[in-house]
Amino acid sequence: MSTINLQGDPNPWRIGKIICLGRNYVDHIRELNNAIPDRAVIFTKPATSIIGNGEQIRIPGYAKDCHHEAELTVLIGRRTRAVPAAEAMAVVAGYGVAIDLTLRDVQSELKSKGLPWDIAKGFDTACPLSDFIPADRVDDPHKLRIRLRVNDELRQDGNTEQMMRRIPQIIEEISAIFTLEPGDLILTGTPAGVGPVKSGDRVTVEIEQVGRLEVSVA
Repeated sequence: MSTINLQGDPNPWRIGKIICLGRNYVDHIRELNNAIPDRAVIFTKPATSIIGNGEQIRIPGYAKDCHHEAELTVLIGRRTRAVPAAEAMAVVAGYGVAIDLTLRDVQSELKSKGLPWDIAKGFDTACPLSDFIPADRVDDPHKLRIRLRVNDELRQDGNTEQMMRRIPQIIEEISAIFTLEPGDLILTGTPAGVGPVKSGDRVTVEIEQVGRLEVSVA
């Protein structure tokens, strides 16, 4: 999947960088016994990790503990570098629903050795993603309920108002490191309630005003 759709735009958007923010919800930080960071925790996923609505997650054979993480995703609409927070919302083209899949056992092992954990976050199918809606259709992206269900069991029930870093600050910090371009995506972190998925599971995420995403596990 190399392109995404923005409602109302007849032209697909080519996917650029996928930049993810870790540890942005305090309750999620606590449930994993992590420290609250002084600076944004940033990692990336390759575009090849994306699958669309209705597609299947494939858990790699080298992992035994794959976790779901529901996230609000920001679509960047224009090229920018080192944008101040006060101007950052002007570069947002739209919002979507994502699941940041994490191979928790693989990640934990690599972290304990001080090694990078890209393979725990960037494997094929690790980033299920919905279509996007234009930014002006969302009243306030910092007041959106996020719910994730596995086989109709509610697992995550949070709100973007719980984010430690809000979208303008996130964009300011990220754009000071990476030049942002149209089609780049920013995953803004996940609320508490993450947990495992396994073969045969059906995973559904809903973010009010933004959309719904449903995938299954092969």
